[in-house]
Amino acid sequence: MKNISIGDAELEIMKVVWQAKEPITSLEIGKAVEEKGWKKTTIATFLTRLTEKGALQAEKRGKLYYYTPGITEKEYRKSQTRNLIKSLYHGSVREFAVALFEEEKLSREEILELRAIFEEKGE
Repeated sequence: MKNISIGDAELEIMKVVWQAKEPITSLEIGKAVEEKGWKKTTIATFLTRLTEKGALQAEKRGKLYYYTPGITEKEYRKSQTRNLIKSLYHGSVREFAVALFEEEKLSREEILELRAIFEEKGE
């Protein structure tokens, strides 16, 4: 699995591309993040960086580049979770789970759902 480092601003670009479900142009990406107030050159820089990292793939069609994900959102989440567990919890999933559950008030339904996931993984 790819372990790609994506900054917070770059992640905003990735979210737009992941949601697109089909190749998307830089113009469409710009419209989707216009509330950020980023200039076209800033967006272009993010797109270049993400392409160089392998997070995005770019294909030129005529005068426009179309972008698709080089990594899925699920793959990215998994790699970030692994990094978090490794760096903050000494690689212990148990320590991570304990810390998470100590801080959060879980509903009965959430507890049952988690129990089912644990039982499925234990088989």
